[in-house]
Amino acid sequence: MVQIAAVAERYENSDIQTKFYNSIYHIINVITNLMHLIHRLKLNHIRLIVKIAEVQKLQFAANSMGMSQPAASRILKEIEADIGAPLFVRQARGMEVSELGEAFLRHARVILSQLDSLETEIADLNAGDRGEIAVGSVTGPAVSNLVPAVEALKRAAPGVRVSIEIGPSYSLLRGLEEGQFDFVLGRLPHAYDGSEFDLLPGRQEDVVLMAHDTHPLAGQHRVTLAQVQNYEWVIQDRGTPIRKAVEGAFYALGLRPPANVTNSSSLLVALAMLRNRTIITPQTREVAELLTDDNIGSRICVLPLADSIRVPVFYAIKNRHRQMNRIGQGLLDDVLRRM
Repeated sequence: MVQIAAVAERYENSDIQTKFYNSIYHIINVITNLMHLIHRLKLNHIRLIVKIAEVQKLQFAANSMGMSQPAASRILKEIEADIGAPLFVRQARGMEVSELGEAFLRHARVILSQLDSLETEIADLNAGDRGEIAVGSVTGPAVSNLVPAVEALKRAAPGVRVSIEIGPSYSLLRGLEEGQFDFVLGRLPHAYDGSEFDLLPGRQEDVVLMAHDTHPLAGQHRVTLAQVQNYEWVIQDRGTPIRKAVEGAFYALGLRPPANVTNSSSLLVALAMLRNRTIITPQTREVAELLTDDNIGSRICVLPLADSIRVPVFYAIKNRHRQMNRIGQGLLDDVLRRM
């Protein structure tokens, strides 16, 4: 409220200040009503709103829910009347989610995900199984911490179903918000408020340069960034932690980053391009150690850099508003022990 008052004081005209305050209070009341309403609604009503957002057609959403279009239309109108604002903007091409509708959907998806998880866990327990867990991770921690913990879990409880998704931190955090993951291993993007999550510190990661084992620089005792500057690179997308760390390392030495670059955060693309024997790709040390392991048998080597490159600390992140089941908490605890 202090921040709102500070903004209002910028307007000298008292009528403008009054209108400003009225607008803010209206927004607060609408959002408050929305939060109360979500918890009062029937599950089918929540599922209907989510389905409308997915298919953008009221008729299609009604059909998939096994109800008539008039019934679906009535439910939607009643919900919007209770909130005092529309959840969707009616367009010729379909129904687009309004800004308030986005807030509704974030909470609705978490509620539905928790209920689905509860139903699954109850069914698993009745069947004598041990449950299900979904984890998202950036690549390095998945290799060094998550996979060994999952392997240990599967040895102890073969009936547990584990899903692992690899992706950039911003998409993992979105999935965590929507209830797709029990926890994620990644970094907190600038757009996210850390107070919404439990952040359990991990560690920094080292970046190494990988190449085909017949690369002209392969086998050298030490390789400088000046030596690799003019080779062709396949490197993660702009703005990603590894990309920023690599570019920062060049700038720190007064060098321009490589100019001959293919942008891709896909490890598969990087590996495919390493068949070109002069290409270089930066990866975390954990990924490099996995790919150069004798059991893998790949013709890839690490170019030993004279200068170290490090990316910021990653975290184990969980939604503080959602309680994990016993299996998920046990897996998280084991991951943390391995950091």
